[in-house]
Amino acid sequence: MERYLYSLATDRSRGFIAAIIKFFLFLASAIYGLVIRALIFLYRLSPCRLGCKVISVGNITLGGTGKTSLVKVIAGYLQQRGHKVAILTRGYKRKKITNYELRITNYENMGDEPYMLQMSLADIPVIVDSNRVRSANRAISEYGTDTVIFDDGLQQWRIKKDLEIVTIDATNPFGNLHMIPRGILREPLSCLKRADVFVLTKTNLNADLESIKDILNKLNPSGLIIESIHQPQGFYNIHDLEELSDTESLKGKTVALFSGIGDPDSFENLITGLGIQVGLSFRFADHHNYTREDLDKIIKSSRDKNIDTVITTQKDAARLCESGVSPRLRSGEQASYGLRILVLRIELLIKDEQGFYNRLLKLYSL
Repeated sequence: MERYLYSLATDRSRGFIAAIIKFFLFLASAIYGLVIRALIFLYRLSPCRLGCKVISVGNITLGGTGKTSLVKVIAGYLQQRGHKVAILTRGYKRKKITNYELRITNYENMGDEPYMLQMSLADIPVIVDSNRVRSANRAISEYGTDTVIFDDGLQQWRIKKDLEIVTIDATNPFGNLHMIPRGILREPLSCLKRADVFVLTKTNLNADLESIKDILNKLNPSGLIIESIHQPQGFYNIHDLEELSDTESLKGKTVALFSGIGDPDSFENLITGLGIQVGLSFRFADHHNYTREDLDKIIKSSRDKNIDTVITTQKDAARLCESGVSPRLRSGEQASYGLRILVLRIELLIKDEQGFYNRLLKLYSL
């Protein structure tokens, strides 16, 4: 049902029945828009001020826009500059716990994206809590934090932010311009006036950026616009993060893909852009929890097509390696199936790094 509703919101489902459903979704989105506008107005009347610098990284649309990758870049840079940073996130689709004093360090209780951040930024605390005020106070009291970074923070309307960064997916910036559930906008487009910085992501997958910039400049003339790309770094075996093979190593080869992310098209486009042929592609819902049956289906279908290499994303790998299916993925057992499971490592690269970092550092000169 979730996937079908998303297909309606993105206009991938067509036909008479779809048109009728879209009409009712449009009415629902109109009501949703009124509620959102009212909440934003009320919350911003008296915003909560935290005892440290607050940087928010969020997006105005559903789906993957690269915000978590940007959070990683910002956190690493500020730490290098001597700041004590903590990342605050709600941990989407994680197992809920009630002991908020517990330091959570596993995928099941953190969620896939926070777990990825914790593994790659081991000395920067990643605090998972739906209450950002509570988690910020904890970051200050326990870790002496001078800066908190909200992962997915645009909709945290009641908190005063020092820097509002919005990531915009260059391949699908605003969807069909409708709000949820008729479209993929989480807020009215006019809310982009609140942003201080726009980071256009996946610009290497879209040659026409000027139309996006024109819209952003009309909405928010003072907003700084920064371009970034998703740059493939190489492939590693799902249980061997250290050994990275070159992106050229699979050129011309036919592979199978599987992913449970918000934007599977971009993943597939990155793979084909490396000169790799996609023989099979398995798409699951965003944040999908994999089962043995899922893995068996992928393995069997790949072997039936004489495909010996399966590729997935880093986010999917985080879920697999911490789930009950992980023993089936170890190198020896992969070989026994006559295939190998690789992970595409991607880094977010900012084109105008100095301009972006100068805007970050400006926070500390005020």
